Amino acid sequence: MLTSIRIQTLAALAALLLVPAGAVAQDDIEREGYFEVRSASTSLDEGVHLLDARLQLVLSSEALEALNAGVPLTIEVQVQMIRKRRFYMDALDAELAVRFELEYRPLSQRYIVRNLNSGDQDSFATLYSALNNLGRITGLPLIDDALLSPGKDYRVRVRAMLQTQQYPAPLRLVFFWRSQWQLQSEWLEWTLER
Repeated sequence: MLTSIRIQTLAALAALLLVPAGAVAQDDIEREGYFEVRSASTSLDEGVHLLDARLQLVLSSEALEALNAGVPLTIEVQVQMIRKRRFYMDALDAELAVRFELEYRPLSQRYIVRNLNSGDQDSFATLYSALNNLGRITGLPLIDDALLSPGKDYRVRVRAMLQTQQYPAPLRLVFFWRSQWQLQSEWLEWTLER
């Protein structure tokens, strides 16, 4: 059963999506959002591969309006470990998805960033500082080196995306057709050093 806060959040999001683009005040600038993986690398520490990455996360006007109306946004960082093979297609040996929830609380005028995998949470005074923090991944454990095939070459790739799977099906259908909700970076790929 949906809580009243969740119903209010969904109603606010639905209202924002139904407002035609021309109804926005002329002073407001329509901003195209984008996600980009600026840099990424791995290091081996005590037998565990760790990820360091820098992301550029810019929200679209529509996503920003939804966030300011109380709709939490989920940003997902996806990592894949791909084993190179000579005579077959490369094999996807491991995947990791780290999900972050970005929420605005108007009463305290704070932006909350919650790691949905670990439960850790931070609070920020500005959206810029919240997105900047989200865009800095340092020492994220990926995989134990013992789990990788010995003597094989691996590629690692990472991307960031705005995840909409947590919303009800009718809203996901609307998001599918609205480009401002299709925020996803290209894969950044490199060879894993062992």
